[in-house]
Amino acid sequence: MPTTKWMSWEGGVDLIAATAPDLETPNVIVHVARMVHTPVGSAPAGILFWQPDPAAAPLVCGFVSSDPEVGKYFGPNIFAGTPFEQAPVLEAVISVTSGPDGCTARVEAAGHVFETELGGLAPAEVIQRAPMATAPFVQQGIEAPASRASLKVDGRPVEISIPATGITGGPCAVSAPCGIYSR
Repeated sequence: MPTTKWMSWEGGVDLIAATAPDLETPNVIVHVARMVHTPVGSAPAGILFWQPDPAAAPLVCGFVSSDPEVGKYFGPNIFAGTPFEQAPVLEAVISVTSGPDGCTARVEAAGHVFETELGGLAPAEVIQRAPMATAPFVQQGIEAPASRASLKVDGRPVEISIPATGITGGPCAVSAPCGIYSR
């Protein structure tokens, strides 16, 4: 079967969290990479979801990138069939740092600044995940789960709890040095 829809990345920092341990659904997603490659171009990119009041609409939700064409690629090509398929594209400034013990991401988008820091990384491992309802694409890559994570929004620390498994079937706080999603 030919693969026609794909994206790859380098320098990924992924955080899926909840601002209260009793929330059934995470209300924080900061899933970005230093560089994302697609058939339409390459740029820093990812996805943001910020819903500080779980009973209200999200304050920020969308694909983020410094290149709108790269951002537009994700919904219909990678996330088709998920709640993110129609997510808007938000212009963003993304910076990522990576090291053997931790990684950080800083994302400026939609009038907000999101800063994540992941530490206590486990040894990196090769992963391969089959498509699933919340992630209808094959996932391949290298991941190093973090034992601790922090989040600041607009310079203010946000208390978070990290679920055991995220919407893509893997850890919710992870350094992803490289990988690919394909359909």
